[in-house]
Amino acid sequence: MSAHGVLAPSAWVARWAPLIARGRVLDLACGSGRHASLFVARKLEVTAVDRERREIPGARFVQADLEEGDTWPLAGERFEGIVVTNYLHRPLFPLIEAALAQGGVLIYETFMAGNERFGKPSNPAFLLRPGELLEAFPNLAVRGFAEGLVAEPKPAMIQGLCAIRGGER
Repeated sequence: MSAHGVLAPSAWVARWAPLIARGRVLDLACGSGRHASLFVARKLEVTAVDRERREIPGARFVQADLEEGDTWPLAGERFEGIVVTNYLHRPLFPLIEAALAQGGVLIYETFMAGNERFGKPSNPAFLLRPGELLEAFPNLAVRGFAEGLVAEPKPAMIQGLCAIRGGER
């Protein structure tokens, strides 16, 4: 938590954020907007998407339920950075990859199998299988991957991926 009661950016996102140095950034399923705000502060053009209306100063907000229907709210748009945290809807994987511009960076972090020991999410439909993010984006070059137990901000089983469109896999 920050001094203002807003969650601080994820350590995984903060670690890889410097790779997104220019262009447009998408914060998908943005929640409170903690990552959108991080990139706004870095003077990048940010689009934040969530099903609940949000006010994120400096960001373009798109209200959309990403799990309803088959309409991708950002059709034809490309981003130099895409951030997804604490959210999993597997049918979006190919759409996320397609929205990443050449040279763009994907930073993805969410819960994985084993998290049921620590609380929600506990439904296997919302938990990644071991190594799943590595398989989910086959056309991206992996820069970083981690999975396992984290202690902060609370104990959880997490999987994280940082990958770039273009370059060697």
